[in-house]
Amino acid sequence: MLTHRFFDAIIRRGGLEVVFADGSRQRYGDGTGEAVRIRLTDRASERKLLLNPKLAFGEAYMDGRMVLEQGSLKALLTVAVDNMEHLERHGVFRWLTDADRMLRKLNTLNPVGRAHENVKHHYDLSRRLYDLFLDADRQYSCAYHLEPGETLEQAQLDKKIHIAAKLKLDRPGLKVLDIGCGWGGMALYLAEATGAEVLGITLSREQLQLARARTAERGLEDRVRFELVDYRHVEGQFDRIVSVGMFEHVGLPHYDAFFAKMAELLAPDGVALLHSIGSMHRPSATNPWLRKYIFPGGYTPSLSEVLPSVERAGLWSTDIEILRLHYAETLREWHRRFQANRAAAAELYDERFCRMWEFYLIGCELSFERMGQIVFQIQLAKQVDALPITRDYILEWERAERGRRKAPAPAPDKQAAE
Repeated sequence: MLTHRFFDAIIRRGGLEVVFADGSRQRYGDGTGEAVRIRLTDRASERKLLLNPKLAFGEAYMDGRMVLEQGSLKALLTVAVDNMEHLERHGVFRWLTDADRMLRKLNTLNPVGRAHENVKHHYDLSRRLYDLFLDADRQYSCAYHLEPGETLEQAQLDKKIHIAAKLKLDRPGLKVLDIGCGWGGMALYLAEATGAEVLGITLSREQLQLARARTAERGLEDRVRFELVDYRHVEGQFDRIVSVGMFEHVGLPHYDAFFAKMAELLAPDGVALLHSIGSMHRPSATNPWLRKYIFPGGYTPSLSEVLPSVERAGLWSTDIEILRLHYAETLREWHRRFQANRAAAAELYDERFCRMWEFYLIGCELSFERMGQIVFQIQLAKQVDALPITRDYILEWERAERGRRKAPAPAPDKQAAE
């Protein structure tokens, strides 16, 4: 059986038992770790696994055609992740991997119209879905975990504090551009904490609507505004520019344009902070399942793909920090909250959506734990002397701000959709 030969060649670590569509069963791997058993319900699913396993594996789980009979989904995905190198080096799959890598520019081509559609696919889902697993400020990016066991709320506040410290907002009234502002949490924090005047831009109508409502609730309309606009169409000049969790959607062919636009918008003595997911490995392609179902057009670059564009734009990379396991912690807590509120998510969408979302959250958690995914923060400036020549100012501001602010307690888990 070809499917048996496929599993036998690929699964060398962990313990996986497969029940095939004809009722036969086989064990694979070295038996280490949590025991996992899956059942493939039909021959068509087996054939798809042979043709495009990276895509078909997630699809079979979503559709209920690959049934998890023993063990947890995290254990199953751990087996898959730990044997990925064997898949990518095996026969025809090696050529699929190489082809996908060569096509990564085409797959991440995001002109303005396509960028709008890609954002709509993910960020214009029901706002009640995001209520089920994000913190109250709706920070949908890597938190900054300073202490073991701290709440997600505190870690997300610490992330905002850490970024604000690097922006060196040392006087009120500085004009700030927030590229990819999400639901407005970062922009509102910067205005409240530093007296900045902030313009937040997004391509999501759902995010725009809520961000504007939150601004009105806090009485900050005189200092914060949000617009539905692509970064390529922004005009003016800003003292500070921040972008958190948006660069992953820019697309590899557009990096030169992105940093050239940043240089155009940044004041001569200005400072920018870019926070993005990346990879410690050589450039590779986005997982095809993630690209199709979660983040169309998305891409997490290696720094070797980013820094040349920074240099061509004439910008100084004044500080680069790599956050390694912080996002794994964040994703683990998002998944815990999603599971606690799974019934509510199923009411909003359906069981297939819930399986897709679980697969997404756990798969991404493991990518930071075991596959070399990172978060990088690049501080940028136009002038060599725009910032102090030591990092003391960052730590001093953070310590003072943490003494002034504490995060709210987590909201209780929801068991049904509102």
